[in-house]
Amino acid sequence: MAAIPTDSGSRPAAGARFFCTAGRGLEPFLMREVRARLAATQVEYISGKVFFTTCSDLNMLKKLKSAERLFLLIKKQFPLNVSSVSKGKILSEIQRLINDDPESWLNAISTWKNLLELDAKKDKLFQRAANPPKRKVEENDIINAKKLKTEQSQELQESGECLLEKQTEEETQEQGDFFTEREKSQEAFQNDVVKAADAKNQKDLTFRVSCRCSGAIAKTFTAQEVGRITGIALMKQFGWKADLRNPNLEIFIHLNDIYSVVGIPVFRIPLASRAYIKTAGLRSTIAWALASLAEIQAGAFVLDPMCGLGTILLEAAKEWPDVYYVGADVSDSQLLGAYDNLKAAGLKNKIELLQVSVIDLPLPSESVDIIISDIPFGKKFKLGEDIKSILQEMERVLHVGGAIVLLLSEEHHRRLKDGEQSSIPLNSKDSHTGEPSIKKCLKPGGKTGTSETVSSSLEASSQECLDKTPPFGSLVPVECHKVSLGRTDAFICKYRKLPSLGL
Repeated sequence: MAAIPTDSGSRPAAGARFFCTAGRGLEPFLMREVRARLAATQVEYISGKVFFTTCSDLNMLKKLKSAERLFLLIKKQFPLNVSSVSKGKILSEIQRLINDDPESWLNAISTWKNLLELDAKKDKLFQRAANPPKRKVEENDIINAKKLKTEQSQELQESGECLLEKQTEEETQEQGDFFTEREKSQEAFQNDVVKAADAKNQKDLTFRVSCRCSGAIAKTFTAQEVGRITGIALMKQFGWKADLRNPNLEIFIHLNDIYSVVGIPVFRIPLASRAYIKTAGLRSTIAWALASLAEIQAGAFVLDPMCGLGTILLEAAKEWPDVYYVGADVSDSQLLGAYDNLKAAGLKNKIELLQVSVIDLPLPSESVDIIISDIPFGKKFKLGEDIKSILQEMERVLHVGGAIVLLLSEEHHRRLKDGEQSSIPLNSKDSHTGEPSIKKCLKPGGKTGTSETVSSSLEASSQECLDKTPPFGSLVPVECHKVSLGRTDAFICKYRKLPSLGL
């Protein structure tokens, strides 16, 4: 039987192979982001995951906004064969994920170690560059001040001079001790990181396995069973030690009917968990996707007329700071929560909040460059027929050529589709919404030239949404993406305002 080709995490110095998990429907946003932010190559996707190669360091990788989690790829291959196969043979197939190609595991560990070491060295250099000069300047300032005072105070008593010198020396020593302890603490932390990563030739590495199973494999083995089988194989193959509480290394395995993927989480905290958001509202990845689709430029006037807790504005202001942002909402509690979020993120002076109704905005006609908003839906915030009057007011304040990006529920999307009978033909440039070079990486080789270029389901889904969404007044649809919000789906829709005479 021929060996199944694999896409391993081993890569030359030109770049390492990673993958990110993403919410369903956000794959196109993530693909665009890794290309633009990380200069990534070999960008491919499977449902819920985007694979890419990049030379970027951890500092740049941390900046990804549309991803849920980031992993260093160990291997990606065809799904395990579970049809008409005994349980013992399936167990053997799982073990082969480790035993067939141990070198790919060791190469991935080496890459993981190098990433951490490089990050530790950069932090150490930064501390040394920042602190010692500061201490040296302070010491010189103190010495110069002491000399000046000595020259100008010859008539002072000798005992007074000694006391001044003693106090000055004590203050200098305390400052030096403070920075020395700070350096030692930072150095000890970085040494711990490097020690944990130094696993290629050592037997004291501790690990745990996190596993997700779906499809046919889940009917035969539970995720816990797969994790236990994998853990035993890793201990036998490399001599590593299992530690479920505080391991040096975590191994992630996802098995389903489409693929088998193994990787190492690069960060323990998910990328989607934003440290600068105090109270979560709309999911941060969705909020960033909305803002990114708006193509915000420096100096623009950006409005969210139903800002809620301000998540969209927070994501936008963090990424595109040189912009005038205004958030509006009719709810006191929502605006108070938004203010707390802006204050916690250090953006209270960057974003203006107004308590007004979305259907009666106190703004001149054609005064806004971009409108981005999550149109409320659900039992708590149900707009019903108001969606049309909301769009009419947005259309009024938006200048010609401006863009509106909305998150619409399926009901709102259907109301807009059914509410207008006329349509405006879109040219091919406006109507094309998919990635021009999206590649579906079901082929585990994953190398350039071997992955199939397909008319992707993402592109087809986006185009289907676009074709079925009629224009509203002078607003014409440009892009539409169906995305998952967990228990329900929604649509990210972009509109462009055309001149009224052009209609």
